Amino acid sequence: MSVRHLPAAAAAALLGVVGLATPAAAHALVQPVGAYTLTSGRTWSLVAALLGLAGVIIGGLALARRAGAGRRKAVVALVAGPACAVIGGLVVAVADGGPGTGYGIVGGYLDLALGLLATALGALALARARRAQQRTP
Repeated sequence: MSVRHLPAAAAAALLGVVGLATPAAAHALVQPVGAYTLTSGRTWSLVAALLGLAGVIIGGLALARRAGAGRRKAVVALVAGPACAVIGGLVVAVADGGPGTGYGIVGGYLDLALGLLATALGALALARARRAQQRTP
């Protein structure tokens, strides 16, 4: 075999390998997902749920403090809440199947609710802190 034929032979071999691997990859994509398999959709839903849960807890703590003491915590809840809701919305928008398919759609809807709750708690705590700041001269 001459050197001029080497690139053509390499390209043909590569196309042959890819051509043989394509049906196997398609078969692997159709396989059902186990109930406890951590897929990428479920991972993003879990990360957003942890972020939203932290936002709800911090927002609740900021609201439970005396007026004006929880301004930083309120801001943290106001950042964590929309971030959680956006990630949850993206997970829901990208999901191709319903519950149990491994796309994380149930967690995405939970993230939307947690994000809205964290945002509401943060906004209430921030409004309370602003009112307390205006009262003190």
